[in-house]
Amino acid sequence: MITLEITDNIAEVTLNAPEKMNALDETAIKDLGQAYTDAADAGVRALLLRGEGRGFSAGRDISNVDPAVDDAYEYLSNLVTPVLRQMAEFPAPTFAAVQGACLGVGLGLAIATDVVYVAENAKIGSPFANLGATLDSGGHALFTERLGAHRTLDLIYTADLMSGKEAVEQGLFSRWLPAEQLLDFTREKVAKAAQGATGAFLASRELVAQIRDHRIGLWESVEQENIAQGNLCSSADYAEGFAAFQEKRKPNFTGVLIKGS
Repeated sequence: MITLEITDNIAEVTLNAPEKMNALDETAIKDLGQAYTDAADAGVRALLLRGEGRGFSAGRDISNVDPAVDDAYEYLSNLVTPVLRQMAEFPAPTFAAVQGACLGVGLGLAIATDVVYVAENAKIGSPFANLGATLDSGGHALFTERLGAHRTLDLIYTADLMSGKEAVEQGLFSRWLPAEQLLDFTREKVAKAAQGATGAFLASRELVAQIRDHRIGLWESVEQENIAQGNLCSSADYAEGFAAFQEKRKPNFTGVLIKGS
């Protein structure tokens, strides 16, 4: 159910099982990880993740799961989490276009992506109260950080879902759009990122991760910025950016990190 297409230094990874709202079983998770490996090996400069059909992903495929013998820890810790980390560490900017259901592991895929654009009709939340299960794949961290403890537990206890518009207005993701505009808009932004200075983008992603995960303060983050900027001085794109500015032309970034490499 996972497809990978590479065109013009852009990888497009599609969750392609619309008949089951792109729910993910063990095989699909492994195939998703392989798609990201193949895209990284191809040296793409941006990646788009999307879901075919009415929904992005309804999460784990539980249609054939027997709860009497289910090992949810094995599925989540040893299958899903490594792929989420792989996605978060992908060596180029990543984008997701999210429409319809974005739940559970599907929400985790969005959390592990750099930039997430959502359709107004997206459905985001924690419906697991109806299953006797809990929110997983990073949902607690995202909701508590952005929404606060009370709103997080409200969503969990009630199983209410937010629309894409509400999710953006409450700070969960980047932008919302009408569903019919979402994919074209996202592809446009991905194409622009693929022409950008990849090393500088990845330096910023690492800085954001340090602030988010390690809660570094202002002056420590300033020092990390200073170090990152100093490292970028040796990159081909840094030299090209300055040359283009001085020559009053559009830069031609290549994504090569070190001059002469």
